[in-house]
Amino acid sequence: MDLKALHYFVEIVNCGGFNRAASKIHISQPALSKSINQLETELQLPLLMRGKRGTAITLTIHGQLVYRYAQQLLDTKQALFDELDALKGLNQGELKLGLAPLGSAELFAPIIAKYRQRYPHIKTQLLVRGGVEQSLALQQGEIELATGIIELNQDLDAIAIHTEPMVVVLPSQHPLAANTDIPMSALQHCPQILFEPEFSLHEMVISACNDAGVTLDNPTHVNQPEFGIALVAAGIGIMLLPKFIAERYQLEGVVSRALTQTQLKWRMSLFWEKEKPLSFAASAMIDLVNEHLQLQP
Repeated sequence: MDLKALHYFVEIVNCGGFNRAASKIHISQPALSKSINQLETELQLPLLMRGKRGTAITLTIHGQLVYRYAQQLLDTKQALFDELDALKGLNQGELKLGLAPLGSAELFAPIIAKYRQRYPHIKTQLLVRGGVEQSLALQQGEIELATGIIELNQDLDAIAIHTEPMVVVLPSQHPLAANTDIPMSALQHCPQILFEPEFSLHEMVISACNDAGVTLDNPTHVNQPEFGIALVAAGIGIMLLPKFIAERYQLEGVVSRALTQTQLKWRMSLFWEKEKPLSFAASAMIDLVNEHLQLQP
């Protein structure tokens, strides 16, 4: 027996007729009548006594019995869905998401806002961690999902969120600033400003410099891109940054130039441990990220 037909039947009784029921459940009256006729045919019993046009319908004795059980079935169906929703965490639970210090504000703020709007009852715990700390936090169960730039392995699953070219940020009066792009090898003997070691970009820049034969001599370490660019403006050194980060924190007297002769790129991913089952809260975030990526031009 089709629960949809029972739902239509109950609405007809509650509304006192086909016209009002059809309007309430947004279905045409002929389609509604056909559904009820099929239900009566299946049961081989009349359920409704249809009066003259404009008069209310009445239930047959069989219809009264079907109406009572139909209400119980529909209530049980709703209770089932309510319990399933609770198990899935729609009305409870907690999202534990580790956010990379670099790029999360630009890329994840709108996604998190949409998540909060869609799942207002799920608590969100957002932990800002460097890439090295992110992996450790995942292993220890402090977070379920993490964002950042990371080399994936057999223990991790991930979604690639965004890839950004790297640029050289340098004072506008620097000799290299006259070039439209700068090869990695040209950075030899240039004092550099690096992120602290807990940032994944720290090791990536060092590896790229090593590959290009560029010596890093006593670099200055920072943990905020805006402070690093301020140091560039002060003439302390140059800095390698994702292009959109360099553009966001642009200062007067500082320019950015494309970086060539290197495979160095900034790649933000959402990642999680492959073998660990995810909560509904975490799975919902993964689904939302995929949805967001599909809407991107």
